Amino acid sequence: MRLSQLFAPTTKEVPKDAVLKSHQFMVQGGFIQQMGSGLYHFLPLGHKVLSKIRAMIKEVMDSYGAQECTLGFVVPASLWQQSGRFEQYGKELLSFLDRKDNPCVLSPTHEEPITQIIKAHVKSYKQLPLNLYQIHTKFRDEIRPRFGLMRAREFVMKDAYSFHANTECLDREFERMHAAYSEIFTKLGLDFRAVEADSGAIGGSKSKEFVVLAECGEDSVIVCQNCSYAANIEIAKRAKRPEPDNVPKASFAKFYTPNTPTIEKLSAFFKVPAYFLMKAVLKKARLSKGTRPVVFFLRGDDQLEDTKALNAFNKSALENALELEEMSPSEVTALGLPVGYIGAYGLKHLVPDIEVIFDVDLQDADCLICGANEADQHFVGVDLATFADLNYQDIAKTRPQDRCVECQGALSEKRSIEVGHIFKLGDKYSKSMEATYLDKEGRLQHFEMGCYGIGVTRLMSAILEQYSDEKGCVWSKASAPFEVVVVVANPKDSALEALGTQIYEELKKAEIDVLLDDRADRFGAKMADFELIGCSHALIIGKQALEGQFELITRQGLSKHTIARDLIVQTLLEART
Repeated sequence: MRLSQLFAPTTKEVPKDAVLKSHQFMVQGGFIQQMGSGLYHFLPLGHKVLSKIRAMIKEVMDSYGAQECTLGFVVPASLWQQSGRFEQYGKELLSFLDRKDNPCVLSPTHEEPITQIIKAHVKSYKQLPLNLYQIHTKFRDEIRPRFGLMRAREFVMKDAYSFHANTECLDREFERMHAAYSEIFTKLGLDFRAVEADSGAIGGSKSKEFVVLAECGEDSVIVCQNCSYAANIEIAKRAKRPEPDNVPKASFAKFYTPNTPTIEKLSAFFKVPAYFLMKAVLKKARLSKGTRPVVFFLRGDDQLEDTKALNAFNKSALENALELEEMSPSEVTALGLPVGYIGAYGLKHLVPDIEVIFDVDLQDADCLICGANEADQHFVGVDLATFADLNYQDIAKTRPQDRCVECQGALSEKRSIEVGHIFKLGDKYSKSMEATYLDKEGRLQHFEMGCYGIGVTRLMSAILEQYSDEKGCVWSKASAPFEVVVVVANPKDSALEALGTQIYEELKKAEIDVLLDDRADRFGAKMADFELIGCSHALIIGKQALEGQFELITRQGLSKHTIARDLIVQTLLEART
């Protein structure tokens, strides 16, 4: 490709809404153009990079025996209603009525349609296992689309779905997809981690996220500095904490504690660490119809982790909550509870419908101080071992000062970008959609399912966030728009121009992805575009080229070295590895 013919509208103007360098450089480099909030056109350079990433993903997925297909972007809403996700997914699911008033959705994911397909065509265990995937457009109506392709409303995703006759087979495929994803991200040149994660609206028994560590990341992961433990902060676990030395020993009694509605004031009043105070966090669970109050009890120096709290409620309650909402002081008072003085004793008598959940760190804890459900009153000497049938679950946020649940090692918190997610769905969708097969004994069984996603367009941002410098795009070898750009330093010199064209043709013949900058621009402007666009190398056709010496610049690090005429092709071919 000649740069004079390439449609690559580069610009020096920084997009007003560009916070991340990936967003800035892809717009300035002519890779993408915004057409609306969270909506982007992919111009030739952007399409080229996207195609390289897609090809890499397809190559690996095919090698693991997955079969590519393409499912419809518009899906009947009845499928989502059948699975129960139509309400659960929330406002990010864009639904509409077609001309015949049939409700439809723009798919953010395809569990329902693929289950419907397998239900119609797979009848026997002999047809299993099966893994189908697609690389296709998705839509998620983000409330605050931002950061360019990082959080767009319309995006390209690789989503795969596997079907199995038993959990052992599903477990094997889950590990195979873990290996496949590791291979994909390694070949794309990414520094990544696989971390334990929450399954969210997709559901299932287990999931892992593949994340790229980057300061600009929207998510946080907790990683152990001693072992391989890593988890999204939404589900990260921690080791049991050691008890502080100054234990507040006291017999069980009610104590007058005026003006102590906060943990800070209560800790100062008793002169004890917040560790021995029991904090109550009230929420209201939004159900399919109405809401229900729920209280979470934690140690005073802990914070409630919202995702853990929602999962804990859904595990305990008869009806799953769509989300947990804040409860205002007036709503708390309306329940007959005093704000700032809520405790476990007698709570169910005051509010029979309330769901009560304790953090696991409180299990059988004693020497606690908690609210007495009366204004200005607390109980001291509380021993939870004397309570019967308490609901203990992991609901506290894990922090860097905590210790690793696996090895007791030190933890750290890292910012990360999620680029992939794999799930064990089990029979969540096959049961709700009545998808069955006949096993060896001729009995009807529900399929065991797995789901495996990669954010393809998001990978473009992740690569740039990990590699780019202040001058522009730096792509990994596998994703760069071109392997090399041949830059004729002085296009007015006919001998240099002819030599540049000759080398360009030789590189094409050697199947090297090459761009020829044949524009009549200044050398400085050409080099600025090389740095902005991010071809892997620039081969400079300068005065010394007529003497057989060429300067080769590597975009990553902008290192330079001189090579001889007869080594150009060999050097660039070797640079691929």
